[in-house]
Amino acid sequence: MTVLLDPPLWPRHGTVWGHLVSDASLDELHRFAAAAGIPRRAFDLDHYDVPTERYADLVALGATLVDSRELVRRLRGSGLRVPARDRP
Repeated sequence: MTVLLDPPLWPRHGTVWGHLVSDASLDELHRFAAAAGIPRRAFDLDHYDVPTERYADLVALGATLVDSRELVRRLRGSGLRVPARDRP
């Protein structure tokens, strides 16, 4: 069970955003996000969008930094990835 964090690459709302995922379960991801104070509205089907200024806190809480390809590979491998065709 691992919570993963990829580099912040997505500019929006005056900051840059990355993704927080679990390679084990959405329950693990939601528990981690709640403990980190990330609001549920930041959840997007299989990940949380997180601003760059939260990264140090998330790593201190146990998130593992990985590159974006590794994050997607692990998310797909877990069966939790929601493909673009299934997104509203």
